[in-house]
Amino acid sequence: MLGIIGGTSLLYCTLPALEKRTVATPYGPAEVMAGEIAIVLRHQFGMPPHRINYRAQMAALALCGVDRIVTFGSVGSLKPAIPPGTVIVPTDYLSLTDIPSFHDHAIEHVMPALDDGMIRHLSRALPGAMVGGTYAQTRGPRIETVAEVRGLAKVADVVGMTVASEATLARELGIPVAAVCTVDNYANGLSEEVLTYEHILATSKKFAQRTENIVESVIKEMG
Repeated sequence: MLGIIGGTSLLYCTLPALEKRTVATPYGPAEVMAGEIAIVLRHQFGMPPHRINYRAQMAALALCGVDRIVTFGSVGSLKPAIPPGTVIVPTDYLSLTDIPSFHDHAIEHVMPALDDGMIRHLSRALPGAMVGGTYAQTRGPRIETVAEVRGLAKVADVVGMTVASEATLARELGIPVAAVCTVDNYANGLSEEVLTYEHILATSKKFAQRTENIVESVIKEMG
């Protein structure tokens, strides 16, 4: 079963008709829309990025039978050459904040990676997407400082607040994972525009139809 995780980028999209259920997990409850595929909206219960119960959401997907995951992330561009409106399928990620883990009571070292096979599937499903590049995760909910953006730009291409946590937990569960990132803005300092959450929401609404089409293409290719 294909699992899809989405946040701000899916907020204004019409999603497939699925049964909404609350799944009990050892880490707390999580809401899942399930049927032939499963979808988790990560900001459920009104949680900002730094308070999302990632372990519950990932465990809920596993309990529903998900065996591959595509996570959607709304991101800021760290490079002038990657303008807003770009869709990027990253091939690596890094995090400057704590990454959640299922291994709280045993020493385990998971090998983090975005799945090459799933990335190839996404490149076929989304021929207009940029394939390659690195996703950097910061803690949120605040936007990155100009100095942080300059530093991140030396090692990454886009910045967000969620995908690295989800990708690592998926790997701990043995579930292949890949990401689709929609570039909604330039990161702080790369343009004269003042970044606000309202601006990010407005951009997500503007590109809602395109994001719906992306979700449909991913389901058709990988569902």
